Amino acid sequence: MADTARIDLLDPADVARLGGIEIVAAGVVEGFLAGIHRSPFRGFSVEFTEHRAYQPGDELRYLDWRILARADRLFVKQFEEETNLRAMILVDVSRSMAWRGAPARLTKRAYADRLVAALALILLRQRDATGLITFDEAVREVVPPRVRAGQWARLVRGLERTPDGGGTAAEAALGRLTSLLARRGLVVLVSDLLFDRDLALTALRYLRHRGHHVIVLHLMDPAEAELSGAPEVRFRDPESAVSVVVRPRELARAYSETVRREIAAWRTTCRRHGIAYHHVLTDLPFGMALRMLA
Repeated sequence: MADTARIDLLDPADVARLGGIEIVAAGVVEGFLAGIHRSPFRGFSVEFTEHRAYQPGDELRYLDWRILARADRLFVKQFEEETNLRAMILVDVSRSMAWRGAPARLTKRAYADRLVAALALILLRQRDATGLITFDEAVREVVPPRVRAGQWARLVRGLERTPDGGGTAAEAALGRLTSLLARRGLVVLVSDLLFDRDLALTALRYLRHRGHHVIVLHLMDPAEAELSGAPEVRFRDPESAVSVVVRPRELARAYSETVRREIAAWRTTCRRHGIAYHHVLTDLPFGMALRMLA
């Protein structure tokens, strides 16, 4: 199939019109995996540890043919990350995430839900236990990391059950992880990062210190990156209702420089502490966003 026919490379808003979260995420994953011809997210040790009985869906390349010839039974080789990796995905559902810069575009929250559902499906197909936390100023939904049948449906329901919230306090959700990830694991924070950077980074650094692999996905609508609009525009903070009237043309340059400095500050601070940081605009195809993580 040509790349132009893969829905993971199409405009996210167009893809979202194909159906609900599950349909879109499954289609994105099929296209993404077909395009890379390998299993992604292999950031942990891949040393062989033990065998386990073959289960439908296991990759045939991991079959141990010597055991099959000797005992006429199917076993697959199990690797270190299969036994150790626990993944928790944190999704910011605060009111600012419900914003979009144009009617034809997905909100940041709608983009996040579909991207997270696709990421979770990939992790579960690798037999990596995957869980979910949604949060605004408090933790709203918790799905503990599991790898059993039906886990992906539970994760999607967790996203769907969480309405758009209010303010944001990421440190509460990050603190909740300490009891859910006793062993080292993967932590993915998906947010527009419109909260106190120092408090959130303190919690992220603590998780990194505990041995977790931490990834921050900084979602931003294209309209947030560059200031434009009518000669005079009223902007309102969706979380505090504070508003201000500005002239975009007069402030465009200063605004763009401020946004670039904020992105650079997040990137620099994260990388200094061994935290992966990725800036993602909501018009970026889902497959390209997933490729950042692979």
